[in-house]
Amino acid sequence: MWSCPLNGTDGEDPLPCLHVQRALSALSLLYLLGGVPLGLGYNALLLLANLHDPGSMTMPDVYFANMAAAGLLLCALAPAHLLGPGAAGGAAWDLGSEVHVSLLVLFNVAALVTLYSTALLGLDCYIERALPRTYMSSVYNTRHVCGFVWGGALLAGFSSLLFHICSHVAARLVECSRMRDAAAADAIMLLVGYLVPGLAALYALALLVRVRKEDTPLDRDAGRPDPSAHRLLVATTCTQFGLWTPHYLMLLGRTVLAARGKPLAGQHVGTLLLAKGLCRLLAFTSSAVVPLLYRHIDRNFPGKLRRLVKKLRRGHQNCSPDQAGAQPVTA
Repeated sequence: MWSCPLNGTDGEDPLPCLHVQRALSALSLLYLLGGVPLGLGYNALLLLANLHDPGSMTMPDVYFANMAAAGLLLCALAPAHLLGPGAAGGAAWDLGSEVHVSLLVLFNVAALVTLYSTALLGLDCYIERALPRTYMSSVYNTRHVCGFVWGGALLAGFSSLLFHICSHVAARLVECSRMRDAAAADAIMLLVGYLVPGLAALYALALLVRVRKEDTPLDRDAGRPDPSAHRLLVATTCTQFGLWTPHYLMLLGRTVLAARGKPLAGQHVGTLLLAKGLCRLLAFTSSAVVPLLYRHIDRNFPGKLRRLVKKLRRGHQNCSPDQAGAQPVTA
């Protein structure tokens, strides 16, 4: 769990840090006991309800299924990040640890997929709202876009992996001599993983606000979209970026501190570790909050879930031994 690397020197009182550390540990356990099972369950239901009948999926459903897959990955990574020795700044999980680097890369991939899916959802909703009959925001194209999102996330995660590996083997490889600073990986993730999708999401919301004020002939012909879709888009965008912003602000702070090159005192190191833990905990909670928003705001999800349950029941009845034994035997 989280710990305070304070030794009480320089006249500093370690009690406030200890209280914060206990509160953060309690919140982490609460999320692991309640949020992780909730996120696993609802993300799995979201994926199954949409994928069992691909013909009924709409463009937003594809993006939410993409976010659900990233949410499952975050739920799987949460115990290692929140309970492992790395939460306490253990030496076994430092920048040179292969386990830590692998977990960090997977976390970055899930973060990239989550925020880019949210930003692209807003842009495609604007295209669908402004040009209802266009093929650009179709389900077919959206599936290919989501494939490119995962590929781009893996490539961006590989660049972060390269910087962390070079920070570990820089003494043996001359090619890594200019890439020893792991803060460069944080700067890449801040730029590629937050600033770009953040600006895209803001731009999409601004376009949607403007187009909703205009009543075009295409809009009168096609009819206005379901208001719940707009509420779901706004709620998802605000929730995702609201929960992920502290994490990327922490990356920005670490990058600035590394650029200054000034070592931190023990008190500030403890504060930084606790702030990093709280920001990462907020990021992990997005894996449980977003599927709940989809469950309560999307009007089509309950019907999809009922169809999935009926399909599973029919499959179970068709495979029951009683019906199998009642088959007529022909000579």
